[in-house]
Amino acid sequence: MESLDVVVIGSGIGGLVAAGLLTRYGRRVLVCESHTLPGGAAHAFQRQGFTFDSGPSFYCGLADPTSCNPLREVLNALGEKVNTVAYDPLGHYHFPERTLAIYGDAKRYQASLAEFNPQAAQELQALTDKMLAIYRPLGSIPALALRADGWLFPLLAQRFPTAMLQMLPQLRSLGRSMGDFVDETVHDPWLRQLIDLECFLLSGMKSHETVAPEMAFMFGERAASVIDYPMGGSGALVDALIRGFKRWGGELRLGTHVSKIWTDRNQAQGVILKNGERIRADKVISNATLWDTYNHLLDDTDLPMGYRQKSLETPAVDSFMHLHLGIQAEGLDDLTVHHVVVHDTDTDITTPGNTCMISIPSVLDPTLAPEGHHVVHAYTLEPWQDWQRDAGYGAKKEARAKPLMRALQKVIPDICDRITLKLIGTPLTHQRFLRRHQGTYGPAIAAGQGLFPSCKTPIKGLYRVGDSTIPGIGVPAVAASGILCANSLVSPRESAALLDLQRSKST
Repeated sequence: MESLDVVVIGSGIGGLVAAGLLTRYGRRVLVCESHTLPGGAAHAFQRQGFTFDSGPSFYCGLADPTSCNPLREVLNALGEKVNTVAYDPLGHYHFPERTLAIYGDAKRYQASLAEFNPQAAQELQALTDKMLAIYRPLGSIPALALRADGWLFPLLAQRFPTAMLQMLPQLRSLGRSMGDFVDETVHDPWLRQLIDLECFLLSGMKSHETVAPEMAFMFGERAASVIDYPMGGSGALVDALIRGFKRWGGELRLGTHVSKIWTDRNQAQGVILKNGERIRADKVISNATLWDTYNHLLDDTDLPMGYRQKSLETPAVDSFMHLHLGIQAEGLDDLTVHHVVVHDTDTDITTPGNTCMISIPSVLDPTLAPEGHHVVHAYTLEPWQDWQRDAGYGAKKEARAKPLMRALQKVIPDICDRITLKLIGTPLTHQRFLRRHQGTYGPAIAAGQGLFPSCKTPIKGLYRVGDSTIPGIGVPAVAASGILCANSLVSPRESAALLDLQRSKST
């Protein structure tokens, strides 16, 4: 029987980060991915010459050595990098009454806002100052220093004493919601709505449900780093992680479905594959969601009943409707890459179909589409309930995709005449290809409503990574979860040595 140090279930960003770092630390690691494509919710796929991002479409600081992006730090540690293109403006927010240009550069963003509402611009500056006060001490600590055990604070105190001292006045702020800061600082109703929108784009929830440090990092990166896009799309990031993982001795198996986590006497022993093969490992890391791990990969009796029930009651962010389009590009020379369309400002922005996100990455990377074409990815929230593959499935897909088409027509009025390829994804699509509970993108734990589950579980040797272990449903958050988990499985001396090595390279 094959025996390893670590088996990772799933090749999402969190799983690949944990696997890559553990191989970097000298562990024997196998990643088992059920899909034939790696990357989880961040995988890329191709159709008729178009390369589509399946999920994430916005990135920052990938090529900036001063950025706090955890994924960039991991790629550096693995000896990998990606080619990127920096851009500004970031894109546009389209409201019924106005369109606002959004810039990565904080001063240009404030100036854009001032054109419509000088008061809002002033209040945004005051709010930015408060967010930067949180960001500065947190941002001066590399993500590679993170651990999920008692060695974290001694390590930070020894190597980052100034940051720890600066953080003391901000300790109370770390547990507050972004809405608390908005209530103290922002009175203009339109700016409050705008901040709700930006929180929603980052966390899937509005300001009073989003924890303030999440937004502080966004404000900080906007002020200090660059917005950039990986050439080749999200698949390029996945490929870079896999290259680094394999360089240090890791093994990736695609099309390898794990049916059960093998346990004995409250100790993880390894995994059991769908074909019956058993793989023994000292540690098992699940990159599946909280709900899939506890509902499907473990038996009911493997976990304490109360713990399991409470965990499975964790609320989930809705799934999404997706439109992936290939379109003719003639005459679209002035397109920007990102757009957010809010159809009705009197309707809650979290209402399915009201807020639509649009990405046209071939504006930045023409290799993603055939010559003379663009690749388009549009998505909006969509609840899981009432979706089933029946005789009406196709018609329902078309109907529920209409808000996305209306949003796209605000950006490209004649888009219906330009379409050469059209793919519609539903919550069922997410569940099928990503094996995610109800097609969700992560938990909806509101600020102040409890702590996020950690990477640890009640079963010895079983750990979890991904978007249900840390606030935020984006790439930086899941990358950070992989760092936390990997560092917690090695000695403090090992993680400190890698941290010091990377710090010496950057100075």
